[in-house]
Amino acid sequence: MSRAARLLDLLQLLRRHRRPLTGAAIAAELGISLRTLYRDIATLQAQGAAIDGAPGLGYQLRDGFLLPPLMFGADELDALVLGCRWVADRADPALAAAARDALAKISAVLPPERRTAVEHSGLLVGPATPAEQDPEALATLRRAIRAEHRLRIGYRDVHGETSQRVVWPLALGFFDRVQVLVAWCELRGALRHFRTDRLSSVDDLAGRYPRRRATLLAEWRAEQGITADGI
Repeated sequence: MSRAARLLDLLQLLRRHRRPLTGAAIAAELGISLRTLYRDIATLQAQGAAIDGAPGLGYQLRDGFLLPPLMFGADELDALVLGCRWVADRADPALAAAARDALAKISAVLPPERRTAVEHSGLLVGPATPAEQDPEALATLRRAIRAEHRLRIGYRDVHGETSQRVVWPLALGFFDRVQVLVAWCELRGALRHFRTDRLSSVDDLAGRYPRRRATLLAEWRAEQGITADGI
């Protein structure tokens, strides 16, 4: 878990309780040490979080506290709403549910007028007919990309020919109808693209591939003439 995610989990935990929580109880629920907890609380307090308490006394988040980074501007909220709605409409069920949950979490901590703007946003996503795909396979692809794991895939090309490949997954490109996996193919010894609706099987080989994903992705961007801000 990243430190940013851990700090957010700490805030969410404090929000759920109206009474002070001991450091030991918080640390146990988050699965961290007391030393890490005290450091995280000090970091949040330094950033303006209204956390009352001290070691041995317990901690409590004052009512009404909002993290400054969640005070989005109108254009930022429009971008978040449109992006989440697009994912909810176009992605596989797990990612679609995550998009809806993320938007609900953001909306829950916004000031009332901003929350109303999100709930009644006029930015809509038009209908589409995505290609039929295996939701579990797509979830496996995303996990493997994050973990930098090698995959064994069964793939059917445009001519209907099938093959077994071992690939190093780098990224997923999302289009209106299909998703495209960008990966290093061990069979070809080069970067290749695979339409996810043509995957007949996806198996995580559990081991990390030998090169860093960021390095390979930079090489792919260079091949495609895409700047770092373009994906």
